[in-house]
Formats: sequence, structure tokens, C-alpha cells
Amino acid sequence: MTSSRPYLVRAIHEWILDNDLTPHIVVNADAEGVRVPSEYVKDGQISLNVSAAAVSGLSMDNDWIVFDARFGGKSFPVSVPTGAVLAIFAKENGAGMSFGEEEHQDDPPPGPGGDDKLKRGEKSKAQPALRIVK
Repeated sequence: MTSSRPYLVRAIHEWILDNDLTPHIVVNADAEGVRVPSEYVKDGQISLNVSAAAVSGLSMDNDWIVFDARFGGKSFPVSVPTGAVLAIFAKENGAGMSFGEEEHQDDPPPGPGGDDKLKRGEKSKAQPALRIVK
């Protein structure tokens, strides 16, 4: 299955806006593909205001969060893979959700014909797993 993170980020972003609050995301600035101004990174993380008043051209899809923002009066194009989002919260009261590290599957995805092991009746190595989300 695909990651639920981008869907949850978009839903909580909308919920925060519906409540007239200011959405912020916390990003792992060291993750591959993250493009943020390095001078604002602290302890490998950066908090970004993603409200309509703070950014322009906001796009949140399943793979990327992309927008333009001003840092120190200068425009900067921000690109964040959704897997690098560690949390989304409302600035005013902290309501929101945090995420753990993205889990990676050990086996590569099945080829175009599907998973050959499952077709032959063999059991998949992947076991269901639950984790606590705070």
C-alpha cells in the first residue's frame, strides 16, 4: 500500500485552516531531496509556515510539497518530499499530528505481472505491523 502520510498531511492542513489557525510543518531537513534555506535549519529540522498568507503556489501531492516562501525578505523555492514531513500542527495551539520515520519495504515492488510468489501460492515475507501514532 502507499503511504498514508501525504493524505493525513493534506487532511490536517485543511482541518487547521477550517479552524482559522496557522498550519506549520516540521521537516527533516537532512532527508534526500529536501530543499529549504539551510540557515534556518536547527538540529536537522525546520518548521515551515504553510498558510496561504505565508506561501505562494502551494502544491501538496502524494510525493512532494512544493511552494515559494520568503525568508529574510528573499523569495526561496521550497521542495519537501512528503516522507520528510515529521509533523503538521497549528501554531496557535499545537494541535496536529507527528509522524515516525518512513518505513521502507525490504522486498522490491512486484514487476508488471504482479508478485510471482503470491501467484504460486507462496506466503509473502511481509507481516502486518502496528505502530503507535502520537
